[in-house]
Amino acid sequence: MKKLLTQTLVLAIALGISISTFAQSTNNGTRQRRTAADGTQQDADNTVAAADKTTDANAGKGKDNKTAEVTADGKTNRVDDSSEEAAIVPYYNNFFMNYRLGPEDVISVNVFNQDRYSKQGVKIPPSGRIYLALIPDGIFVNGKTPDQVAELVKKRYDEFIITPQVSVSLDQAGSYRYSVVGDVAQPGIRLMTRRLSVSEAVAEAGGVLQTGNRRRIVVLRRQQDGTLKPIPVNLSAIYKGQSPDSVYLVPGDQVIVPGNKLKKLQTIMSFTQVLTFANLFRGGIF
Repeated sequence: MKKLLTQTLVLAIALGISISTFAQSTNNGTRQRRTAADGTQQDADNTVAAADKTTDANAGKGKDNKTAEVTADGKTNRVDDSSEEAAIVPYYNNFFMNYRLGPEDVISVNVFNQDRYSKQGVKIPPSGRIYLALIPDGIFVNGKTPDQVAELVKKRYDEFIITPQVSVSLDQAGSYRYSVVGDVAQPGIRLMTRRLSVSEAVAEAGGVLQTGNRRRIVVLRRQQDGTLKPIPVNLSAIYKGQSPDSVYLVPGDQVIVPGNKLKKLQTIMSFTQVLTFANLFRGGIF
C-alpha cells in the first residue's frame, strides 16, 4: 500500500513537472512567433517607409525637373532686349550706334524723372549747337555720336541734378547724304537713313538704264587727305550671284554709273544727225 502510494506521488510530481515544462515551451513559442510577427511587421513598415521616401524623392525630382523645364521655357519665351539688340545691330553695321550728328538731324534729350530738363524733337541747326534748359551757351553736337552728346549733357546737368541719367536718341537722320549719277532712272542726292549697299542705292535711284554699264560702276569716296578714292563695283556679277554685295556706302559717297556701248552708239548717232542737219543747213544757205 505504501509502495502504491509512493508511485502515485512520484507520478503526480512527474506529471506536474511535464505540464509546467510544456506550458513554458508553449509561451516561449508564442513569444517567438510574436517576435517574428513583430519583426516582419517592422520590416514591412520599414519597407513602406522606404517606398514612401523613394516616392517623395522621385516626386521631388519630378518637381525639380518640372521647375527646370519651366525655367528653360521661361528663358526661351522671355524677350531679352540686349540679346535681340546684339543680333540686330551687326546687320545694320552699327549705323545708328556710330552715327555722327550733323545739320538737319532731329534728336531728343531725355533726363530721367526730370521732364523740365528734357527736350524732344531738337533739330540740329547748321551751327551744330543746341540749347537746353540751364545751358544758355548751348552744346556743340556736330560730328558727335548720340552717346557722346548724352555724356556732355550729363556733365553739364551734374551741377543741378544729383546723379543725372541722360539719354540722347536719334529721331530722324538728315545729315547723311549720298548721290547716284549717270545712267540711272532717277539720278540725284538722297538721304542715308539706314545702311545701304551699292546695289540698294542703285535700286533706290530707279535702277540702271539700258544704256548703263553694270559692270563698271564706280563709288567715289573722299579720303581724309581730301583725295577721292575710286571703288569699282561689278553690279552685273552681284545680280548673277557671282560676287557678294559687300560694298556699303558712307556719307558723302558718289555712285557713278557709266554708259555702255549702246550709250556710245546713241551718242555717235545723235552727233551724226547734228552734222547732217548742219550740212543741209549749209547747203541751203549757200
